Amino acid sequence: MELWIGITFAAAFLQNLRSSFQKYLKGRMATLGATFTRFGFGVPFAALYFAVLAFGLHRPVPAVNGDFMLWSVIGAAGQIAATFLLVYLFSFRNFAVGTAYSRTEPAQAAILAFLFFGATISTVAVIAILISIAGVMLISLSRSAVSFQALVSGLMTRTAMIGIASGTLFGLSAISYRAASLSLAASLPQPDSVMQASFTLLVVIVMQAVAMLAYMLAFDRKELGKVIRAWRPALAVGFVGATASFGWFFAMTLQQAAIVKAVAQVEMLFTIATSVLFFRERITRVELAGCGLVVCGVLVLLIA
Repeated sequence: MELWIGITFAAAFLQNLRSSFQKYLKGRMATLGATFTRFGFGVPFAALYFAVLAFGLHRPVPAVNGDFMLWSVIGAAGQIAATFLLVYLFSFRNFAVGTAYSRTEPAQAAILAFLFFGATISTVAVIAILISIAGVMLISLSRSAVSFQALVSGLMTRTAMIGIASGTLFGLSAISYRAASLSLAASLPQPDSVMQASFTLLVVIVMQAVAMLAYMLAFDRKELGKVIRAWRPALAVGFVGATASFGWFFAMTLQQAAIVKAVAQVEMLFTIATSVLFFRERITRVELAGCGLVVCGVLVLLIA
């Protein structure tokens, strides 16, 4: 198995864990506060990963360039907005289905990568992504009659639109992070995927934390107080969030963002287990079938 696949599996597990913690926090604070915990409390861990590489292992530190800053800013802003929408989505439908609506991300990442960089992917990857999207469509129809009309109306609901918008922004952030990380290679004696990923993560997460903290200090100090009072679970969100992000950045430095995100659909297995075992939520048969298709898309990509 290629290295990036194993890293992606681990990152998917950690991302599901982070989302679970954020849903727990959503009951104690608003969407803004729950979103901030991922970034604000992730900074110390991102700094620790970088420090171990730079000062502990003495790996060369890359130099910042214009392309790096441009794509880092785009990726950081896109991820904040995408995370906000995803956490907000938990207010409308159950945990597994709410997450599934954002699963159009790989297809959207592939389209965005083509538009911005002219990147292409194999036919197998396209098939895998389409299978996953079919699963998302099934999930959107789970509460109505299965028909073409229901398909169209299901995808036009408020929850579907929020989820798809979240997927678009996640896709944009993914290709931006890959571009930012790859741009650092020229400043190193030789490409170092681990250091490039760690440096990109540290810069991006500091940007995100500072931006959100400034906003909350200016417009919502009451919510910031709620975040501070919930520092223990927020710290857990920060740890798993930063670790998952490091995995994503590392994997996307090694492989195209759309491919990494297609394999990351395996997170649905973890999501279903979390939804049923921890949140005691009911998953319908149609929703389960849709989640199964999402997983099948991953299998097509890996065994072909």
